[in-house]
Amino acid sequence: MSQLICKDLSLGYEGNAVLSGLSFTVDAGDYLCIVGENGSGKSTLMKTILGLQKALGGTIEWGDGLKENEIGYLPQQTLVQRDFPATVWEIVLSGCQSHTGRRPWYSREEKELARQNMARMGITEFTGRCYRQLSGGQQQRVLLARALCATRKILLLDEPVSGLDPKVTAEMYALIESLNREGITIIMVSHDLNAALQYASRVLHVGREIFFGSVEDYRSSAFARRFLVPEGGEEHA
Repeated sequence: MSQLICKDLSLGYEGNAVLSGLSFTVDAGDYLCIVGENGSGKSTLMKTILGLQKALGGTIEWGDGLKENEIGYLPQQTLVQRDFPATVWEIVLSGCQSHTGRRPWYSREEKELARQNMARMGITEFTGRCYRQLSGGQQQRVLLARALCATRKILLLDEPVSGLDPKVTAEMYALIESLNREGITIIMVSHDLNAALQYASRVLHVGREIFFGSVEDYRSSAFARRFLVPEGGEEHA
């Protein structure tokens, strides 16, 4: 069943299109990686899907009973956000805000959901710690737990391993893959094409040209010849 349907999207700012003619679907259980060169519109697409900015044209439809407040989102972190002076518990629990409506408190069920997702991410021991005292990898686990409090179906991740060392990057990719195996749909923006293709089931390559299809089809396409490089090589500009 399709959870996200994008038809003939045009994206950009102040009427200036960064991407146009973009159509793709995301089905339940997919692991879609959105890739492309710097400035190609990957993060703009993510923000448009989330409703944080309007599309210049085209349509975005949610299926499988999904509502806009049931989307888990892990954004790119800024330096200011990494220094946020809240506790881990406060940040994870805030992921339940989309369920509270006008109610100014969290229910017992929402608090239990936050505890479950902290255990799921292996961060229960940090419950009372200040977020800014954690390492980059620990912070990403906190934000992932927060995103999981908002959804049981789909996660949107914008460069989730940015700034992490290789060991922690591998751990984060493995964690995201395990969530996908549990049935959660993953839509991930990534600059690391080779690593992303180890886990993805489908690829959306955006830029001057657009590709959307399976990993197997991508590997045999002209895009792969231009952009995929051997381990230790350099990507083409």
